[in-house]
Amino acid sequence: MTSSAPDPVEVNGDRLWQSLMGLAEIGAYDDERTGLRGVDRLALTDADAAGRRQVIAWMEDAGLAVRIDRMGNIYGRREGTDPTAAPVLTGSHIDSVATAGAFDGCLGVLGGIEVVRTLNERGIRTRRPIEVGIFAEEEGVRFGTDMLGSAVAAGRLPLDYAHALTDRKGLTLGGELTRTGFDGPTDVRLDPPHAYVECHIEQGPVLAESDVPVGVVTGVQGISWQEITIHGRAAHAGTTPTHLRADAGLAAAQIIVHLRELVDSGEYGDLRATVGHLIVYPDLTNIVPARAELTVDLRNPDDAQMTRAEEALAAFLRDLENSRPGLTLTTRRMAKTPYVPFDEGVQKTIAQAADDHGLEHISLLSGAGHDAQEIAALCPTAMIFVRGEYDGISHNPREYSTPEACARGVSVLATTLLRLADQD
Repeated sequence: MTSSAPDPVEVNGDRLWQSLMGLAEIGAYDDERTGLRGVDRLALTDADAAGRRQVIAWMEDAGLAVRIDRMGNIYGRREGTDPTAAPVLTGSHIDSVATAGAFDGCLGVLGGIEVVRTLNERGIRTRRPIEVGIFAEEEGVRFGTDMLGSAVAAGRLPLDYAHALTDRKGLTLGGELTRTGFDGPTDVRLDPPHAYVECHIEQGPVLAESDVPVGVVTGVQGISWQEITIHGRAAHAGTTPTHLRADAGLAAAQIIVHLRELVDSGEYGDLRATVGHLIVYPDLTNIVPARAELTVDLRNPDDAQMTRAEEALAAFLRDLENSRPGLTLTTRRMAKTPYVPFDEGVQKTIAQAADDHGLEHISLLSGAGHDAQEIAALCPTAMIFVRGEYDGISHNPREYSTPEACARGVSVLATTLLRLADQD
C-alpha cells in the first residue's frame, strides 16, 4: 500500500437508499403471506432485464464505461491514472429468488455505484481502475446452478455448459440471453483483477446477535446441490393395500427425515441440509404418487465432512431403493463448490477501514454462497457483511437492513476500494 492510507470516505446514504428502493420496484409484488412488498426478479426474466437496464443507466450516469460479456455479466469501469494496472473489482448480483427482499445482492451492486458517485463528487482519482460488476444468475433458482455468471467468468464452468442449461419450461439460458438482449459481445473470462471486495447483507443473525454493524467475512462454506427423482407406481388411494404400494411420496418423506437425522447426529460436523423444492405427480388427492422430485441443499464448512455426508445420503438412497419393490431413484448433480477461504490481506484492509470509520466489527464465515467465492480463484478476495434485521431473514419480503446500516457498510466498502485501488 502507499505510505499514507487515504482518509475514510463517507457515501451519501440517502442516495444509496433511493437507489435500493427504486430497484426494488422493478419486479415488485404484494406478498400475501407477509402482507409486505416483495421482489421477484428471476434471472433473465423480463423483470430482471428491466432491472439490468435501470442499473446500466445508473452506471452510465456515474460515468462508468459499460461492457456486457457473453454470459450476460455486466461491468462498469472507472478508469485510473495508470491504464496498465489491473482493476479493483466490486459488485454482486441483482437477480433474485421468487420471494425476495430489496437487499440481497443489490446492496453490493448499488453500493459499488454509490462509491463511484462519491469519488467523482470529491474529485478523487485512483491509480487503479475501479470496476462494478453485475453477475448473472447468482441465485441459481431458474437454471439450477448458483453463482453461474461468476463461475463462468472465473473459469470453473464452461460457457457452452451454461448456455445449454434449461429452466423448468425448457427455455435455455443462452436463448434467454438473446431474447432479453444481454448476449454481450465481450469475452466472458475475466482477466485477474488486483482484488475483489463484495458488500452484502449478512442473511443471518450473527451481527445482530453480536450487536455490531459490520462483519469481515473470512470465507464461504462448501455447498452441494442435487436433484433426486423417485419413480414409483400410481395407484388408487382407497383400493390399493399399503403393502402393495410403490409410493414415491413416502420415499421423498423418508429422505427428508433422514437428512435431518444426518444433521442431528453430529457425525458430519456443522452440516446443514434443506429440501427446498418438492413436488409429486400426478399431484392428486386420491392417487398414490407415481413420481416425486426433490432438491437437496447441503452446506458444510469442512470439505471432508461434506463428502462423508454425501456418501451417507447416497448409501441411504441405495438402501431405500433396494428395500422398496417398484421404486427407482436417480440423482442429478446441480452444483457443488468447496469451502473457500478469503484473503487475509483484503480482510485486514476491510477491518482497518471499519476501525477508521469508528465501527465495531467481527469476523465470521458466510453460510450462503456468493459470487466472491468464484472470483477468489482469480485474485485476493474478501467480503463485507452488513447487519440485517428480524433475525437476519433473507430470501423473503421481510428481509431488511436499515438505511444507516447500509450507508455504514458501503462507506467501509468505499474506503476499502479506495485504499486497494491506490496499491502498487
